Amino acid sequence: MPRKPKRPCRMNGCPNLAEDGELYCHIHKGTDMHEYNHYRRDLEANKRYGRAWKRIRDRYISEHPLCEDCLSRGIYRPAEEVHHKLPLADGGTHEKNNLVSLCRSCHMKAHGVLGTRTPHNR
Repeated sequence: MPRKPKRPCRMNGCPNLAEDGELYCHIHKGTDMHEYNHYRRDLEANKRYGRAWKRIRDRYISEHPLCEDCLSRGIYRPAEEVHHKLPLADGGTHEKNNLVSLCRSCHMKAHGVLGTRTPHNR
């Protein structure tokens, strides 16, 4: 039986292909955000990210389409994620003054996936 063709890696800007059934190539295999949600967030935190959050997130990103961190450095990059300055687990809310639009790279840095912890001192 023929195998499905390989798909592009979901990591932003990665030119590699992922194996059948995988989302990421062999290099980025451990960086899946589902893994972040599944293993690092507690069950109570997952409940806070429902349909209402998606509407808030979509509205905020339409109002702030560029990465605010990159924009502060003079780089124009489209925003792909909405980040809470003060995490919900620490008492943060979905209010606009607690949100910041970020590109995927800056968002991963903010969560410590790419090395440094929370570079956004806002």
